[in-house]
Amino acid sequence: MTEIYAMSYGHKYWEETKAFAANCSWSAGPYLSQKMASNEFKEWERVFFAVENEKVVGYCTFVEKDELSPQYDFTPFIGFVFVDEQYRGKRISQLLIDNAASYAREIGYQKIYIMSGEIGLYEKYGFIKLGDYETIYGTTDQLFVKSLNT
Repeated sequence: MTEIYAMSYGHKYWEETKAFAANCSWSAGPYLSQKMASNEFKEWERVFFAVENEKVVGYCTFVEKDELSPQYDFTPFIGFVFVDEQYRGKRISQLLIDNAASYAREIGYQKIYIMSGEIGLYEKYGFIKLGDYETIYGTTDQLFVKSLNT
């Protein structure tokens, strides 16, 4: 059974999730690990993580800004969505995103955003593509939005 947790700095799984991100197969994982090591998160921001049999198997973040260029004022974002390859196909990404969306709703947000190069992935979770936007890296990526109104 997969369990999803929201954590901030000091959570009992913080170090394990940081190590998992540092060693995962995705090139963005070590960047998240560095952000966790230096606790580059606002008080209300969270790292969500998935656990199976007391082992971290996936994560995502819920933050004010992601890779979107600062000229745009969209907020908040789900970012760094990753699930270990051997746990894929079990809807863990959806569980992570759904938990982050619930948290966003709880703290008063009516929409959430995600930046991604993936085609067809986030639409199945209820996101709608707004368009292609410039990132902080000087590249272009897709911006998706999801309404949290029930």
